[in-house]
Amino acid sequence: MGKIGVWLIGARGSVATTAVAGAAAMRAGLAPPTGCVTELPDFAGAPLPGLGDLVFGGHDVVDTRLVKRAEQLVAAGVLPSTLPGPISAELEATEARLRPAPSGGGRAAADRIVADLTAFGEGLDHVVVLNVSSTEPPCEPHPAHESLAALEADLGVLPPSALYAYAAFRAGCGFVDFTPSTGARLPALDELARTTGQPYAGRDGKTGETLLRSVLAPMFAQRALNVLSWSGTNLLGGGDGATLADPGAASSKNASKQQVLSQNLGRDVDGEVHIDYVPALGDWKTAWDHVLFEGFLGARMTLQLTWQGCDSALAAPLVLDLARLTAKACRDGVAGPVAEFGFFFKDPVGEGPHDLASQYAALREWANR
Repeated sequence: MGKIGVWLIGARGSVATTAVAGAAAMRAGLAPPTGCVTELPDFAGAPLPGLGDLVFGGHDVVDTRLVKRAEQLVAAGVLPSTLPGPISAELEATEARLRPAPSGGGRAAADRIVADLTAFGEGLDHVVVLNVSSTEPPCEPHPAHESLAALEADLGVLPPSALYAYAAFRAGCGFVDFTPSTGARLPALDELARTTGQPYAGRDGKTGETLLRSVLAPMFAQRALNVLSWSGTNLLGGGDGATLADPGAASSKNASKQQVLSQNLGRDVDGEVHIDYVPALGDWKTAWDHVLFEGFLGARMTLQLTWQGCDSALAAPLVLDLARLTAKACRDGVAGPVAEFGFFFKDPVGEGPHDLASQYAALREWANR
């Protein structure tokens, strides 16, 4: 397929740094592809770019160099202590391709993003833009969101994630939103993606609590067990936890989490998800779920589960998977939402199944076409 550009929005964040470091480590034979779906035997014959074909660049609002960020992730226990040294040259090469995120919004910022993406894409076969930045609050509806013609007259109504989607499509790039932010999920941007012939996917990567829900909720439905309530509490540290301490950002995350339950159970159920910021947890998170369900003759029973994990280590291999898969979609001329990528997301775009097993089967079939 040739060289594929991977432009990361939030390129110096924990997820992006772990993805870049992980790709370098696997290319050098320093780490196995644990967590990389596209490295499973089911995808061995799929026409995807290799990990060695990925070229990273990106935007960020902070200026901490990638080598330093990798050292910080070592101290947090996310990366192995032996890793930064052998891959420092690759980290520095990526560092040279990073650019400061444009300030403000509107047409000027969009033009700047397009110019950066165009320059980055010189000599590459395709460019995929992946949003791994901080979660935004929900986007207020605006009439200009409804049509491309109206949007072109007022790009200032777009939140940052949607402005990046606009610029990606204008620059001829595929777009993936790994966050619960607005991204490409506006009618005007769907119109632009189809007009320019670009694929997009998202949103909100499914890495922990919701991954389990997408497996367990179908189990209850298929065994005819009546779920009465499903409540959850999430304890987060790090940058993600700090962002989600804001009620607006947390509401975006919670809305995407609840989609998995309603879609798989066929209805809304009682219960809420609470997100608490615990700085001492650093890059680690704990999720606890309590499920109250009803069995034969009304017998009430409960399921409780605890998930403890490192969000960056869970998300980074999926970022690499999505870069490779979206590059295939670009090459194949796919325009608009790629529903088959729903396997990776809490609130996927397009029409498709919501249980993990069916989503995996759809992804496998699509990738091997």
